[in-house]
Amino acid sequence: MKIGIADLLALLGWKAEGDRFCLHGRMEARLIKPDGTAILRVKDNLIVDAGFSFVAQAIGASSGRPGVMSHIAVGTGITAAAAGNTALQTEIARKAATFSHTVGTKVFQFEATFNPGEATGAITEAGVLNASSAGTMLDRVVFAVINKGADDTLTQRFTFTMS
Repeated sequence: MKIGIADLLALLGWKAEGDRFCLHGRMEARLIKPDGTAILRVKDNLIVDAGFSFVAQAIGASSGRPGVMSHIAVGTGITAAAAGNTALQTEIARKAATFSHTVGTKVFQFEATFNPGEATGAITEAGVLNASSAGTMLDRVVFAVINKGADDTLTQRFTFTMS
């Protein structure tokens, strides 16, 4: 007897479609120079293993639930993002983020702005974390360098879509 994937999944209690949870992240970095010129980087990010564990604990733990995701960190590391990452490679700044979500949608965002004098350097990595230092990292992304001068403003926005 031959059995198809959909039949096998049904035997295991899964629906072939619509029963899976996916969390997709995308980072947008916008650098504004004092003269008004802008540099934009947009790149999909990687939800790390610690981030998936965070989601599971936040949903189901009756005690010892993790603190909410609350900060965005930036750094100068260039090693590719990997599932086992628990921190940025070379963090240079971290800032409290604004969370937004419209009820009834499957999208939520975190955003932080690094003002002139903050996070100055060759920014190449970023991530969302749940503490002002250390903490649990949800995701990490590595991107083409953004050279943030002392007078520049950098806004980091992470958009997550659930499906």
